Amino acid sequence: MAVSLEVEKRAVRPRSIRNKLRHEGRVPAVVNGYKIESTTISVDAQELDRVLRENGLNSVITMNIDGKKVNTLVQNYSSDTFTQHIIHVEFLSVNMSEEQEVDAEIVLVGESSGVKSGGVLTQTLYSATVSATPDKLPENIEVDVSALEIGDSINISDIPVSKDYTIVNEAEEQVAAVNEPEIEEEPEEEAEEAEPEVIGESEEDSKE
Repeated sequence: MAVSLEVEKRAVRPRSIRNKLRHEGRVPAVVNGYKIESTTISVDAQELDRVLRENGLNSVITMNIDGKKVNTLVQNYSSDTFTQHIIHVEFLSVNMSEEQEVDAEIVLVGESSGVKSGGVLTQTLYSATVSATPDKLPENIEVDVSALEIGDSINISDIPVSKDYTIVNEAEEQVAAVNEPEIEEEPEEEAEEAEPEVIGESEEDSKE
């Protein structure tokens, strides 16, 4: 499902325009790709944040540029090191009938049987590359780990096939595993200290 985002075209130069836009609460951006020349735009920072928070990075974002409806995906973005606010976005114009490849977060769900027995669940893969038409791209992939016992693992090949998208990763790539708990070695008991010899008068000395 596509979401709408209002945009405004902007000048490329001078470079100071970018800082001016940010001070005005707008994010500089660029759109290129399917049936569109590279176009510089700006978007409202709060509106962009709301759209991405509610719909995710893999959602189709529809914008109107020069009276033309353009369907886009977030291809890349930059954020401020300290505030984490987005400061620049690259949008990719897409053909809605053509498959695209994006990364989707892997989310482990369920409580592993092995963990209940004392094992340790370790996630080894946090995202997977998926291929689908833009309207079918998932934001995340849920992987059920409930059946995992100690010593078991889940690979890409174990994830149920979806009718909406294809996972591109190698089939044998591991996603998660349940391992034996680490046992801390107890320190060796210190040898009992010998009782110190008491130096004093001998029995004969005491009789004198």
